[in-house]
Amino acid sequence: MKNVLFLCATVGLAATLVGMQGPAQAQGRGGGGGGGGRGGPPPTAKAGAPFDPTGYWVSLITNSWRVRMVPPPAGDYSSIPMTDAAKKLADAWDPAKDEAAKLECKYYGAASIMWQPTRLHITWQDDQTLKVETDAGTQTRVLRFANAPAAGNATAAVANVAATTTAAPGPRSWQGDSVALWEARRAPAGRGAANDTPGRYLKVTTTNMLAGYLRKNGIPYSENAVLTEYYDYFQDPDGTTIMNVTIAVDDPQFLNQRYVVVANFQKEPNASKWDPSPCSARW
Repeated sequence: MKNVLFLCATVGLAATLVGMQGPAQAQGRGGGGGGGGRGGPPPTAKAGAPFDPTGYWVSLITNSWRVRMVPPPAGDYSSIPMTDAAKKLADAWDPAKDEAAKLECKYYGAASIMWQPTRLHITWQDDQTLKVETDAGTQTRVLRFANAPAAGNATAAVANVAATTTAAPGPRSWQGDSVALWEARRAPAGRGAANDTPGRYLKVTTTNMLAGYLRKNGIPYSENAVLTEYYDYFQDPDGTTIMNVTIAVDDPQFLNQRYVVVANFQKEPNASKWDPSPCSARW
């Protein structure tokens, strides 16, 4: 069992709600949207980042402890809006068959890896690409930005993402193809709103995944599932740096409606607790 930090559910959920409201704290880290003056080229994704996501992070298991820290038993499908087809597959789940077929990583795909108790190592692979490594399952996600538009140029942002997501995909993989975008929040309303600059968060859309599991007990998502994530960053009053990841999975084949969960991560000072482990079909 990994050495993962725990908070009580009430405190964790309150922190999540605080984190998802209002502009992100510490705007301007990693470039703060600078670069690319009027008439000049837009900043790169790295230069225009509203916060710095790099470094080592550890899961804060503040919700759904029972199904995240311990593999739920067969037939435990609580809170998953499954279709009949999904339930039929999940009822037939057999970890021994996954092991025999070398499919131990079915629970470590992009649609479920961030929900697991894990550590992350996030780095800039280049000025337009973030790399997210997990020690759980020793997975690597690559988040590719479209051409970074100037701050506030939402139309260009949408066009860039659309162009990237319609590009010819490569072979399917556990982590799929991820397109990233610094997306503006809704501008604040009320007095002084015209002078307020809305914060931004990281939006990631992932497709072209191999079929996998939303939970280790065989609850499936299909290869046609679409994963949408929102990464938000803030600091607690005591200086603790927190990142919230809202995870949304759309899969008409196996889900009756969009499945949404929130994972919380706390920044760590160094790699001293980094502990890569292989995929496991049982634990």
